[in-house]
Amino acid sequence: MTERNQVKHLVDSAVREFGRIDVMLNNAGLMPLAPLERLKIDEWDRMIDVNIKGVLYGVAAALPHMKTQKSGHIINVSSVCGHVVDPGATVYCATKHAVRALSEGLRKEVKPYNIRTTIISPGAVSAELLEHISEKDIQAGTREFVSKIAVSADTFARTVAFAVNEPDDVDINEILFRPTAQPV
Repeated sequence: MTERNQVKHLVDSAVREFGRIDVMLNNAGLMPLAPLERLKIDEWDRMIDVNIKGVLYGVAAALPHMKTQKSGHIINVSSVCGHVVDPGATVYCATKHAVRALSEGLRKEVKPYNIRTTIISPGAVSAELLEHISEKDIQAGTREFVSKIAVSADTFARTVAFAVNEPDDVDINEILFRPTAQPV
């Protein structure tokens, strides 16, 4: 997702093969949590590149095709952290807030082309995101918390399917979901 030309090539290849693009799911993300005072600037840069620019590259690759065909559905993945800010997750939360802002702007801009947009903001889901945390103390605490409450990745897949499978005249703009046991 950080190589704009590769994302464009992927989408263009799919359109050549299948004649159109119906759904673009921008679900790349990194979550190397750490308090700002630890100055993990390289990790900040990487998060911005993947979590924000990667989404923009996905939109840029799909949007011209969807405009031409006057239909499509762009789904951008944010996070519960795009709604609340947790200490130690400030930069990650900022990137996920940005995904929500750009997705809402996109929603407003693509209405003339009959393109649907959805923001999905999951809470704790069993996924590889915890592997990106380089700070061992934070990784251990986060892993312990998530292991107790996380829902399966299948929950996320069902959420995507729900948004995609609504009739063309229904635009599910935002879905926020958490495990029942997740307090924040």
